[in-house]
Amino acid sequence: MPLTSYLSTHPVLAERVFVHDSAQVIGDVTIGRDCSIWCNTVLRGDVNRIVIGDCTNIQDFAMGHVSHKHPRKPEGSPLIIGSHVTIGHSAILHGCRIGDECLIGMGAIVMDDVVIEDRVMVGAGSLVPPGKVLKSGHLYVGRPAVGARELNADELAYLKYSAEHYVRVKDNYLAGQSGMAGSMESKDSTRSTSPRQG
Repeated sequence: MPLTSYLSTHPVLAERVFVHDSAQVIGDVTIGRDCSIWCNTVLRGDVNRIVIGDCTNIQDFAMGHVSHKHPRKPEGSPLIIGSHVTIGHSAILHGCRIGDECLIGMGAIVMDDVVIEDRVMVGAGSLVPPGKVLKSGHLYVGRPAVGARELNADELAYLKYSAEHYVRVKDNYLAGQSGMAGSMESKDSTRSTSPRQG
């Protein structure tokens, strides 16, 4: 699994987490149960911490990083992501806080000290500038992102559905890995008991 320590910090994964072999999880990163970290994603918790809740998916080519602690800002800017969150392909999250049941669209950029409250949707390609607060139950779009409208009932329901769907998908991947390991062990056993040729 692509986990890397940084100084004295090490990634910590809860139960049933899937991390694709091409992803990188570095340093002080804590990942909750039933999360999935997809292809070529980078979570770099080197100069501050990254904390991810349960049942959250971070899709292909996404980037999560943090800002370091310094005298003017003793806590720096960690990256905190809630539970049942969907982070779309190629999104960039930097030192921000994202609440529960949010969806960050493909290619969106969320900058330092942004606070995204629970049940928010950020449109694909949007740029959320530093320090902005996104209010619960709304759709934000644009560069810079602005509140477009309130989410309707179907959209609010979709936020959790999207996360639960990805839990099922990652379970299929985990089951496939387990089956592949069993198949390889079986082949190795066959090789070891067959007569040597040559």
